[in-house]
Amino acid sequence: MQDILTISQIIIAICLIVTILLQQRGAGGTGIFGGGGGASYYKKRGFEKILFTSSIILASLFLLSSFLNLLI
Repeated sequence: MQDILTISQIIIAICLIVTILLQQRGAGGTGIFGGGGGASYYKKRGFEKILFTSSIILASLFLLSSFLNLLI
């Protein structure tokens, strides 16, 4: 059981890394120094929204599997 949980944790971690790396980086480093002006509001659509929600789901699954691995 613990082997299956560990393997699933590795797969979830790899998928989470991929979804985070595929997301748009935004305005680069200009947001750090106050750049960007009035274009700070942005609504996610399409594939970007799918990536965003899947990264939240994968992070939740990773935390749950980590907690289960701790209990077992």
